[in-house]
Amino acid sequence: MATNTTLETIHDTTSGSTIPAAPVSVVLSDAYGVDVNRHGYKPNTNNKTFIKNAPQCKRIFGGNDNPAKSKLNLAEVDIIITVLHPKNPFAPTVHFNYRYFETDAPKDAPGAPRQWWFGGGTDLTPAYIFEEDVKHFHSVQKGACDKFDASFYPRFKKWCDDYFYIKHRGERRGLGGIFFDDLNDYDQEMLLSFSTECANSVIPAYIPIIEKRKDTPFTDEHKAWQQLRRGRYVEFNLVYDRGTTFGLKTGGRIESILVSLPLTARWEYDHQPAEGSEEWKLLDACINPKEWIC
Repeated sequence: MATNTTLETIHDTTSGSTIPAAPVSVVLSDAYGVDVNRHGYKPNTNNKTFIKNAPQCKRIFGGNDNPAKSKLNLAEVDIIITVLHPKNPFAPTVHFNYRYFETDAPKDAPGAPRQWWFGGGTDLTPAYIFEEDVKHFHSVQKGACDKFDASFYPRFKKWCDDYFYIKHRGERRGLGGIFFDDLNDYDQEMLLSFSTECANSVIPAYIPIIEKRKDTPFTDEHKAWQQLRRGRYVEFNLVYDRGTTFGLKTGGRIESILVSLPLTARWEYDHQPAEGSEEWKLLDACINPKEWIC
């Protein structure tokens, strides 16, 4: 996929440099430890804009050194993933992950064709709602989808809302975006182009928002709410996220598997924001997903 531009631009932006970025030399320890072509970015913490940013590229080749890998019959996995946690509570977290899986023929069916599928998505997780920002983010996602199939955005937007549902809380992690998985019902080259387009749409979707919000004044109360919402982020990732489960089951490197978690988070007993407050508005949107664009 043509995704290095996305990673380079984000990495350079988080370091306070000009957009677009020039290529940078990077080091990444792989997450899953199997014959990995090492390329990507070392997680960066506590810079000018972000408390943590963690872009990664992974190429995983199959093997029988782990029961889960053997059961999955993996031949190859290619993944690009990034999560950005801003310092400012008015600047939203963004996550994107695009991946390709391919399996070998089952041992009891030699010569059978390999199975393959694409998955991924891009989602926005703010602590405070600025409707123009959320509408802009979703509009860019819709634009990327509409280049390939007009049914993609509504289908994958709902999928995103459903996927990032924290069942034990009765709310979503954030305000969604797009998400899909196990996708192989279209031409392989078309889905590769679609995934590439989605990955390349992250920059125009997110960077204008971060540039607008990263220096907004805030109080300790705003920061405390951001930390509570990051607690929800942690809960989803540890309890429900398929990528985390996959990494743990395939004997991965724990530091890389959990790299998307924020540096800090907060929990308070039975915390309920005041009805009508800005915090309540965010929670209401997480409980009752909205259609942000027509």
